[in-house]
Amino acid sequence: MGETVPWLTPEEQYAWRSLLRLQKRLEARLSRLLQAESKMSIADFVVLVNLTDVPDGRKRILDLARALEWEKSRMSHHIARMAKRGTVARDECAEDGRGAFVVITEAGRAAIEAAAPRHVAAVRAVFLDHVTQAELRTLAQISERVVCRLDEGAS
Repeated sequence: MGETVPWLTPEEQYAWRSLLRLQKRLEARLSRLLQAESKMSIADFVVLVNLTDVPDGRKRILDLARALEWEKSRMSHHIARMAKRGTVARDECAEDGRGAFVVITEAGRAAIEAAAPRHVAAVRAVFLDHVTQAELRTLAQISERVVCRLDEGAS
């Protein structure tokens, strides 16, 4: 019980809290803009983006959940809501009775094609226009390094 906790230095604490504040504020602003301009939630948007990233527009539900770091139940419920709106369809896997695919529909493609240009413009306006190319490269390098360490720790 007598372990010494390596508390954050003031500089470390400032950087950490700044990163958390940036992430929360960006997510909230981009979510509000997406909803206002495209009538789409950020959750729907990220699902559709992930489906359009693959040539056939389909992914296993569990692979999609892993990619988004969502729990299986959250993914299942969200896909059911999107299917009711017609932006995705659920396709049972013939080879694996327990598995299923999520498939983007034509309505889903139309929705993401309409929303994406506005979203990109918002990302530029609220973030990219305020950092240099060198800062952007540094941020990407830091992010990749930390994500790799997180991935190593998860296995």
